[in-house]
Amino acid sequence: MGAPRRMETPMESLPLTKAFTLIEPGPVILVTTNDGRKDNVMTLTWSMVLDFAASFAITTGPWNHSFAALCETRECVLSIPTVDLIDTAVGIGTCSGCDTDKFAKFGLTRAKGERVRAPLIKECLANIECRVVDLIERHNIIVLEGVAAWFDSARKEQRLIHAVGDGTFIVDGRTIDRKAMMRSKLPDGL
Repeated sequence: MGAPRRMETPMESLPLTKAFTLIEPGPVILVTTNDGRKDNVMTLTWSMVLDFAASFAITTGPWNHSFAALCETRECVLSIPTVDLIDTAVGIGTCSGCDTDKFAKFGLTRAKGERVRAPLIKECLANIECRVVDLIERHNIIVLEGVAAWFDSARKEQRLIHAVGDGTFIVDGRTIDRKAMMRSKLPDGL
């Protein structure tokens, strides 16, 4: 047996350090916390749904001011902004809550949650109140369980923002409905 043959391909080589930009994990989210003294909000682009129930995972760590509040209070709100809030989401991600009141700086309206102390963001399309159920330190993953969810169906703009990871973003486009095709394969209730 000789060495494996390399197939000729019209594709270009991509540096492995850029491979993560090919698999976008989900929409840009704003994560709110309250440490018992003040509210904070941070932008995250690494999140995922864990199953058909309200289980989620986010990636963050001690480099983010909100991380200590997440670990201490074990609660937060995942707020989902739309494309009209892209500059707000990027701005929030480029300053620190240790010296900035991001709600005031970016003109965000706090709304009281039902189950957690962290505020909802009224300008966002949706908000999910969550409790921390696990912290996987090796990978800086925080596992969350949703305890209440809110959606603004009257909001005209509903397109979500997706971060590519290199300073560029993709915006949701046309919706393609295949519910009937998948209905027999989805769990009840979906």
